[in-house]
Amino acid sequence: MTTLPPMLRPLFDLTGRVAIVTGGSRGLGLQIATASGEYGARVALVARRADELDGAVAALKTRGIAAHAFAADLGKADAAGELVARIVSSLGRIDVLVNNAGATWGAPAEDHPLDGWNKVIDLNVTGLFVLTQAVARAAFLPQGGGSVINVASIEGLLGHHPERTGTIAYNTAKGAVINMTRALAAEWGPRNIRVNALAPGFFPSKMASGEIDRHGAEMIRQTPLGKLGGETDLMGPALLLASDAGGHITGQVIVVDGGTTII
Repeated sequence: MTTLPPMLRPLFDLTGRVAIVTGGSRGLGLQIATASGEYGARVALVARRADELDGAVAALKTRGIAAHAFAADLGKADAAGELVARIVSSLGRIDVLVNNAGATWGAPAEDHPLDGWNKVIDLNVTGLFVLTQAVARAAFLPQGGGSVINVASIEGLLGHHPERTGTIAYNTAKGAVINMTRALAAEWGPRNIRVNALAPGFFPSKMASGEIDRHGAEMIRQTPLGKLGGETDLMGPALLLASDAGGHITGQVIVVDGGTTII
């Protein structure tokens, strides 16, 4: 009897590849970085605070993951090009870009300050695009391929619950990210660049802590699986989209919300 070699494990293998994860020092970004690193990728963590990055890199290295810290403020328009040049110089290539860095602002729509609106749009939409463009120019197009994973949100698919603090800029930004994902996937597909999005539901995080503290029990009741997102729940979907296992998936939004958006 002939024993066939395993077919699935190599499809998820990221050995030899470099993955950038923005907002990678904690929360969802660190979760995705961990999954990528455990399957062989060298991980470039990007965040504003060097101390938090150093702590995350140290934690990943204890798991045997090759992690590197790159401090940058992606809310500044000129940050992307310099960041990408540093990463390529240090690690030699880029194969996966995870756009996870983001900001929110809570206020009723009628009172939402313009500076708050600009902060959210500048980082969540403009900064995301400028970095993606820089990575495509420096790495994906010359290499002949790559994978972009945009971390959107179910807030980009839904209106905001009227009994909770308004987040009109955040909802608008995440909706833009979802359609940017589709538009880039269509344009860059012929050049072997896949672009997909993850739309998480309610996950405990520093950004979401206030809303979860106030409405966590209600959020759980509104979720068919009866729980908030956990510490590993984005790992599988992110690994699928980053690896050859997702090689025929592009322009898609994978909703990871325990079923919140189906009821």
